[in-house]
Amino acid sequence: MSDVNKTIQKWHASFRKGTDFDSWGQLVEAIDEYQILARQLQKEVQSTHSSDFTEEQKKTLGKIASCLEMRSGSLQCTQSKEDFKLEELKKLETIIQNILTYNKAFPFDVQPVPLRRILAPGEEEHLELEEEEDAAAGAGSTEAFPPRAPGTLLPRLPSEHGMTLLTLKIEKIGLKDAGQCIDPYMTVSLKDLNGLDVYPVQDTPVASRKEDTYIHFSVDVDIQRHVEKIPKGAAIFFEFKHYKPKKGFTSTKCFAFMEMDEIKPGPIVIELYKKPTDFKRKKLQLLTKKQLYLHLHQTLHKDS
Repeated sequence: MSDVNKTIQKWHASFRKGTDFDSWGQLVEAIDEYQILARQLQKEVQSTHSSDFTEEQKKTLGKIASCLEMRSGSLQCTQSKEDFKLEELKKLETIIQNILTYNKAFPFDVQPVPLRRILAPGEEEHLELEEEEDAAAGAGSTEAFPPRAPGTLLPRLPSEHGMTLLTLKIEKIGLKDAGQCIDPYMTVSLKDLNGLDVYPVQDTPVASRKEDTYIHFSVDVDIQRHVEKIPKGAAIFFEFKHYKPKKGFTSTKCFAFMEMDEIKPGPIVIELYKKPTDFKRKKLQLLTKKQLYLHLHQTLHKDS
């Protein structure tokens, strides 16, 4: 079997896994599968090295990724105006299986996921130098961001007897060039001591507004592990990302993290560090000497 056929087979298996979880009512698992597959398809669409797929086939893969994100969004937000049903998604299974020979019109009027480069932590270091000197523009302004697709936040886990769940409200982040950031959002992850993911990462929706030197999120993120089950030495990471139109990709601007001994109810303010994100916490450099931080509020849910 050729490499391209193996790739298609892998995508098809992931698609079936997601729709099976979805039909069984295992929504958290379904969302995970949909988002992982959507990212894999996006990566193929944005690849400049691959000649396995034609431009038309890549466009179809991009539209499938859009549908996966729409279904994922429907599962996360029951009041979603753009409800994308499981029965509709299942119509795409034969398209994935036969992507190399599929030549009919796409069954839904959707656009491919925008071709924005999502870079791995630190990858943008090879492509750009952060231009912080011209950051003064926009300071002091108040601006609401345009509506955009929801992030990839997951619902709270079911409660377990004697176990504690943690909800983190990301309130705001202080940045001297807050007014310049386009489509800012936060990627939240739980990493073990080796910097490996304990569960799939979550992206917030785009921030709600910016004001002076602050970008406001006011969004709840449910940590996908019971506090008692979090590995020793793990930390919760917050990567602040924004879109750079001149460069054509989404860049990590800075990051922050919270260690397990900092988990307690109420507000917490944590320091910001320069990129690239250091998940092992070995070489940390503060972003600025100014009094600018990430502001969070913690809520603990204990089922006794």
